[in-house]
Amino acid sequence: MSEKTYDIAVIGAGPGGYHSAIRAAQYGAKVALIEKDKLGGTCLNRGCIPTKALYASTHLIEQIQEAEGFGIEISGFKANLAKAVKRKNKIVEELVEGIAGLQKSWKNDVFFGHGKILGGNTDSGFKISVQGENNKTINAKRVILATGSSPALIPAFNIDGEKILTSDDVLDPNFTTVPEKLIIVGAGVIGCEFANIFATFGSKVEMIEFLPNPIATEEPMIIKEIQKKLNALGIVIHTSQAVISVENTGVGVKVIACSADLPRDQQADAEKFIYEADLCLISIGRAKESDNLGLEKVGVETERGAIKVNPSTLETAVKGIYAIGDVIGGVMLAHVASHEGNVAVANALASIGNFPVNSTTIDYDVLPATIFTSPNIGSVGLRRKQAKEKGIDVLMGMFPFSALGKAKCMGEEEGFIMILADKKDYRIIGASCIGTGAPELISEISLAMKHGLTVHDIGETIHSHPTISEMVLEGSEAVVGRAVHKKGHPILPKVRYTY
Repeated sequence: MSEKTYDIAVIGAGPGGYHSAIRAAQYGAKVALIEKDKLGGTCLNRGCIPTKALYASTHLIEQIQEAEGFGIEISGFKANLAKAVKRKNKIVEELVEGIAGLQKSWKNDVFFGHGKILGGNTDSGFKISVQGENNKTINAKRVILATGSSPALIPAFNIDGEKILTSDDVLDPNFTTVPEKLIIVGAGVIGCEFANIFATFGSKVEMIEFLPNPIATEEPMIIKEIQKKLNALGIVIHTSQAVISVENTGVGVKVIACSADLPRDQQADAEKFIYEADLCLISIGRAKESDNLGLEKVGVETERGAIKVNPSTLETAVKGIYAIGDVIGGVMLAHVASHEGNVAVANALASIGNFPVNSTTIDYDVLPATIFTSPNIGSVGLRRKQAKEKGIDVLMGMFPFSALGKAKCMGEEEGFIMILADKKDYRIIGASCIGTGAPELISEISLAMKHGLTVHDIGETIHSHPTISEMVLEGSEAVVGRAVHKKGHPILPKVRYTY
């Protein structure tokens, strides 16, 4: 029986891979999608979606705790993580089934097993093995690698899946434990999201962070605001500390740390900080999944586990093989992987010919990011420090949720939006927001930035009232002193308005 030949084979069915498979099919390509675990990859099964499902439960808990202020008396309610996990699992299952249905509707062939390139080239096509319950070999004219990443396993941390856990362990469908005390190593995005979840469900949480601040890439004012909320939840954050070891003591965990300022060769003799808890969650980064893909055999290059690609076209050193998502490093976000999939598919099919698509390049200038703590955080473009380093003279506008009618009605007065514009032409170059709906607000600003709009363009766009979207309007007008609902902010001189 002859081996089946496809226009494109996608290895990995996470948000980059399954998206690429559908996009290729939309252009009329014959597609094979290969996945060693479950459709949806880390994001859907052990990342974005399950954490947001749990976050929704914690947010509802917070709303119930504040219900009396809305004229609603509730007594005797109980937070039940096991039931929240059951809901989370159902959401994941339904979305996985949805992806399977989409692949079927586009007539894509889905193979479950480990995909590996056996050889070939852009002229003859590439031979790929699928090692699973039913081993198969297929041929593909082009290949897209979208194998993603997994939690980084640091030997000194002795991750055992029992008391010393990764995010994969915590998001396992059967994990329903609310530890009395939890230590989280790493106060980045993932660490802060889990800290918020477990503290709301009743755990006493301590975080240990190597850097001077949690979520250190955000604006200092955003960091200050989220620290205030984490502290209100009883979360203790130890910054500028390097974890030396983590030990399962049988009854709990012991974490030993020292000052992060010390060189590694001086840590053994340094003053130690010792922390003990029931469980420890390690949240310090992710490793690229590039092993055992047959890359060396065909000449695909890697660097510290990341597959090297042309930064514009996403093609590897081997013509006809592309790579996207976490496995190439860069910004490791699901929506980035999906967008990279669009570019890789277009370039792959354009190189084959006879498909209604042209080759293209990728643009990372407008890249929104979100953090689902309570309150939410959203950001896009430059921070003030980055703008200064680039020599941009920046105008900044800020507007608080507490001054917005809809936010007051919702009882969501925490936080603010800050918008940065180039003083030269008032084009928006970045924005940060912390508060209700921050990720959605940032999406509007992302669209404006992508098309080179100015704060005046947003100011001249009617926004429905009363809505949270008015935060973008007021924040934009605050850049040039025109925010109507903000006190004591005079209009900038020498600015010509259309009205």
